[in-house]
Formats: sequence, structure tokens, C-alpha cells
Amino acid sequence: MATFMSGAACTSLLINWARRRNLHSKYALALMVEAVLLLLFGLVGAKLESFAHLLVPSTVMLLCLIMGLQNAIITKISGAEIRTTHMTGIVTDIGIELGRLIYWNRSETANSVHIVKANRDKLSTHFIILALFFGGGVAGALAFKAIGFAATIPIACALAVLALPPILIDLHIRRFGRRTTPGK
Repeated sequence: MATFMSGAACTSLLINWARRRNLHSKYALALMVEAVLLLLFGLVGAKLESFAHLLVPSTVMLLCLIMGLQNAIITKISGAEIRTTHMTGIVTDIGIELGRLIYWNRSETANSVHIVKANRDKLSTHFIILALFFGGGVAGALAFKAIGFAATIPIACALAVLALPPILIDLHIRRFGRRTTPGK
């Protein structure tokens, strides 16, 4: 639990630091840290299998740290609307919206203050997240069974590719200063 919280705290520190400096990479920095740690897990994990009895606790802690980073990134981006490392909240929100969807409003004019309407966009988003979480879990388990720790390497590389452009923009601005529009 402490490493999960540490990951979330790390994300919060990185995002707030980047916001204060008006960086384009405010979310990308934490995503890049996640990518590097996941890549480390994938590359080093296979080499250390013979020491599994010693490394299982540290591996679990590393994965919890990564999950804390990842969950906090999405939480910050979504304004605390979405959590992605646990699905109980998502399933609860689906249930609430389904209840609203099937609720029968007797008269929409009699008491318009208490009209119950489902947020169909939120319901759709939560169903998609749940399906992707389930699909990713199955795919990840099958990939890990087939190729082991290396299954995380393509995911880490994809995260790094997503995080790199805003980081490069910030580095370019830092090195060369802000660009002005032509003719000014």
C-alpha cells in the first residue's frame, strides 16, 4: 500500500512541478517514469528469475509503485472521475447509471427538480474502461505465460512513445526559447 501511495505521490509531484513551469509534458513526465520502470521490470525480471524467492517482495512493490503512478495520472487527467487500476468504482458507477437509466420518472413536469436521467456518455465510458481492463488483463496473462517478463517491453515502449513528444517540445523550448509566429 505504501508503494502504491508513493507512486501516486510521485505523479502528483511531477504534474504539479510541470504545471508550475507551464510545461507541455505535465502528464508525460509521469508517464515516462512509468514506462522506464515497466521497461526495467521487463528487461531485468527475466534475468532474475533464479532469485525469485528474494525478489518477489521487491517485484510486487515495483508493480504497486507503477500502478500508483498510472492510476494517479488518469485520476489527475480526468479530474478524479476515472480510476484505472481497480474496477470496483467503475462497476459501482455503471450500476448507478444503469439504475438511473431504468428509473421511471412518473411526470417530468410535476416535479422537475427530481427528474432522474442517466449520463449515457459516462455509462459508455465506464463500460469501455471495464471491457478494456478485462481484455488487457486476459491478454497480459496470456502474454506473460507465453513470453514471460518480456511481455511488458512493448507496452513500456508504447508508453514512452506517447510520452516523448511533449517532453521533446519542452526540451526544445528550454534550449531555443519560445518560437514566435513568422512575421512578428
